[in-house]
Amino acid sequence: MKEKVLITGASGFLGYHIINAAFEANLDVYAAIRQNSNVKHLEHLPIKYIQLDYRNIDAMAQEIADKQYSYIVHAAGITKSIKEEAYDQINNVFTTNLALAAAKNVGCIKKFVFVSSLAAGGPLNSLDGCIKENTQPKPVTAYGRSKLNAENNISKLNFPVIILRPTAIYGPREKDIFIVTNTINKGLDLYIGKKTQKLSFVHGKDVGDIAVKSLLIPNVSGIYNITDGHNYTRYDYAAIVKQILNKKAFQLHLPESLIRIALFGVEQVNKLLKQAAPVSREKLQELLAINWSCDISKATTELNFSPMYNLKEGLEETIAWYKTNKWIK
Repeated sequence: MKEKVLITGASGFLGYHIINAAFEANLDVYAAIRQNSNVKHLEHLPIKYIQLDYRNIDAMAQEIADKQYSYIVHAAGITKSIKEEAYDQINNVFTTNLALAAAKNVGCIKKFVFVSSLAAGGPLNSLDGCIKENTQPKPVTAYGRSKLNAENNISKLNFPVIILRPTAIYGPREKDIFIVTNTINKGLDLYIGKKTQKLSFVHGKDVGDIAVKSLLIPNVSGIYNITDGHNYTRYDYAAIVKQILNKKAFQLHLPESLIRIALFGVEQVNKLLKQAAPVSREKLQELLAINWSCDISKATTELNFSPMYNLKEGLEETIAWYKTNKWIK
């Protein structure tokens, strides 16, 4: 009989890659989705859908006991909100509640994987060095703090927990970094300020694969940085996109002060509309951070993590998907 895995955030961009990796590992996939989730892109897969009440630990514990899940991959969360409390409620409290429910079922749950974020650790303030798992966490956004709080809470539980900290994730179906690609495609290569930066990226398929692979490796737990193993300058992404598209784009550096004023206005409008702005003044602290380079040696050693894509290879596949699916022309 196949072992069962419960995957949360299953309808999202990353969830898609985790689900595919789970099927490749011959697991019986159960997907936790919201009532209004769009799962049309998953219709071709033999997925069993459920809904979870993240506020009710006992109900989730009963769901786990009834279905006898062997594994849980928790990838659900939010990256944008007009209220800081929402980050903590969804990314921290709901994560902790699900982990507590799993901890009530130590007889069947073999592993709990939490897809956190490099934002939980925060960037370095110097170009020297790189981020390691034991680097003192200094998240610079409410999002990062909510992920760190969740990490701290579930790490205290007495059953196997793996925490993955992926850096900026891109790939087919991703919508945030896609905005950058689409802007370049339209002829604009935009930057905020002129600071030197060290950046890192990882393809969604690599994150999905390691999330599932880490379930099946016995006797490992802890925090793991997840990137493609390379460091990039702030200009590398655009240079690769322009090369793949065979297009030129006008490079423009916008003053940071001007962007902060503009974002203040955007935030006020979005508050009236009761929706989160795609970029906020707080988010700028992540976007403009000096050093997001990472050491992934712990993941390569303990999880046998071997990224399939560097940025060029990943963007070639991603842009081909954008073209096929008419996201860009």
